Order: sequence, then C-alpha cells, then structure tokens
Amino acid sequence: MQIGFVGLGAMGAAIAMNLFESGHQVQVFNRSRARSEPLRRAGATVAASPAEAAHLADVVFSMVADDAALTSVTLGDSGILAGLRPGAVHVSLSTIGVDTAQALTVRHREAGVGFVSAPVFGRPDAAAARKLFIMAAGADEHLKVAVPLLEQLGQSVGIVGADPSQANLVKLIGNFMLSVIIETLGEACAVAGKAGIDPMHFVDLLTNANFNAPPYKIYGSMIASQQFQPAGFSLPLGQKDNRLMLAAAEALGVPLPLASLVHDRFLAVRSQGIGAEHDWSAVALCALTEAGMRKNA
Repeated sequence: MQIGFVGLGAMGAAIAMNLFESGHQVQVFNRSRARSEPLRRAGATVAASPAEAAHLADVVFSMVADDAALTSVTLGDSGILAGLRPGAVHVSLSTIGVDTAQALTVRHREAGVGFVSAPVFGRPDAAAARKLFIMAAGADEHLKVAVPLLEQLGQSVGIVGADPSQANLVKLIGNFMLSVIIETLGEACAVAGKAGIDPMHFVDLLTNANFNAPPYKIYGSMIASQQFQPAGFSLPLGQKDNRLMLAAAEALGVPLPLASLVHDRFLAVRSQGIGAEHDWSAVALCALTEAGMRKNA
C-alpha cells in the first residue's frame, strides 16, 4: 500500500520504519529533514511537504507533538488535506484535544477524505517493538482501511466508536490515570524511603505482588531510582495532556480533583527548571522533595 507519514520524532520514526519494513511504499515528511535520513537510507521516499507526502497515499499517518502541530501539518496549501486525493484516509496518531479532533473531522469531511483518530499507549521502545496499544475511532469505511495497518503496529487495536474525538478522549483519560499512578508512586516511595526501606526494593516487592502491571514497573523503577532521563515521554507533553484532560472534563461538567492536583504538581516541578529533557514521571519529585527524600536536592 502507498503510505504517507508526517512527523518523525522518536515515536513517529519507529512507527514509520515498521510500516516500511512491513512492505509498504512509504513517503515521509519531517520539518527537520535530518530526522528523515534513516528512512531514506532504508529506501523510503522523503517529501518536501506534508502535502507531497500525502499526494500519492492511500493512507497518510501523522504523529506530531500537539494540537497546533497537527493543525499546521494538516491544513493550508502545503498541508495533508491539500495533498490527499478524495477517498483517501488520514490517520492521526497524536494525542490531541477533543475540540481539535472534532474540528479536524469536519474539515476532512468537507474535503471528501476520511479521518481516523488512533492515539497510542506506549513509549518509543514499545513503538519499535510493535507493542503499542492503539485506540481508534472513525467511520466504519475508514476504519476498515486503517485498522489492518494499525494491527501491524501494536499488540491490540481497540475500537472506540464512530466519532474520532472519542478516541482522543479515551487516550487523555488513560494518560490522566497514568499521571495519578506516577503521583502515587512518588508519595509511596517517599514514605518507604523515609522509613528506611530501600525504594527500589519496595517497588520490586509490590510489583511482584498485586501491583504487577507495566505502569507500576516502568515508572516505579524510574521514581525509586530518581532517574528521569532520557525522557520516554517528556514532561511538557505530559503537562499538555493534563491540561487537555481538564478542559475536556470541564466541557462535560465533570470535576477532576486528582487531575487538578497533578496540574499543580506539573507547575511546581516546572518552576524548578525541570523541562523537556526529563520524563514526565519527574512529577514525582514533588512528593520526594516535600519528604526530604530527593537526591541532590
């Protein structure tokens, strides 16, 4: 299949390479052309714009950082919609807000092309290993095209519904739940450490008992060791998703006390100069610092 791919950050580059290695013809675009080089050397074609990446495609994927970036690469004279032929499908893998997804759904419908939201759960290593968990939503005829490709990228594809924005809401809810786990682990490691229990041993004990789940294992190890670099998912992106979750909940009239707490934790840790080079699990530094358990404080 002819595929376009826009956005070659750590996640996008791994996914695009997997599509290429699955036997598809892939044409890629990234604002920083150097990010395209590994795919070019592998045999993919490098486009000069999102429109060029899309113009021959049956399906074009995008994986970019936020709402503004997705809107930028989708709309305008050089955007994905300018290049896609009628009947083709745009699959957005990005974590974006509900309002943006709804607006883009309308713009795609007006242009006569399909739009599927398919945000993913997983870090770059999971993307490279085709172990992502994918949430997909869109019209049935568009999902029929997108899902077989998505199944080549992850270990499961969950169908949320016909409204693409619902997939984005599910992803935001999932990230909200992960952020609460991170805060919980920070507080738990602070208590254990203060009591003289080695935090790494504490995490190992619990993740081999009734907390035997990937988020607790992955983030528990990072928080217990206070090793937050390199960033698998950067702190500013986690903060962005927290804001989007709060906005979606407010629009629905749903209070989220825990998300509001995490919002303040993001602000507090960012005020200490901790930024994009840190993983979002560095939010746990707030609890560790308050307990006097932060290393090199």
